[in-house]
Amino acid sequence: MLRIVDAAVAISDPIRRRVLELVRDRELPAGELAAEFEVSRPAVSRHLRVLREAGLVHERREGRLRLYRADLTPLGELREWLDGYWSGRLDALKRVAEEER
Repeated sequence: MLRIVDAAVAISDPIRRRVLELVRDRELPAGELAAEFEVSRPAVSRHLRVLREAGLVHERREGRLRLYRADLTPLGELREWLDGYWSGRLDALKRVAEEER
């Protein structure tokens, strides 16, 4: 459950969501990622740390470069949990609505 919460917190920020979009299909160095944003490089590094700790990005070092790539597995786990949560709630709502008819 903690991993699901970490993923939800990680994607709550628009910068982190954009980082995930950028590294979803390709590996990018930290400097190139930082250049995409109007925040400081240390701020982007903090966002990358949150994503890494949530398991949403993996870091690979190549010489002095730190390369990042998305791993969206935790989002699939979050979606499964949400689907189960809403499914139960919607079923209950449907029963109440049918009873009121």
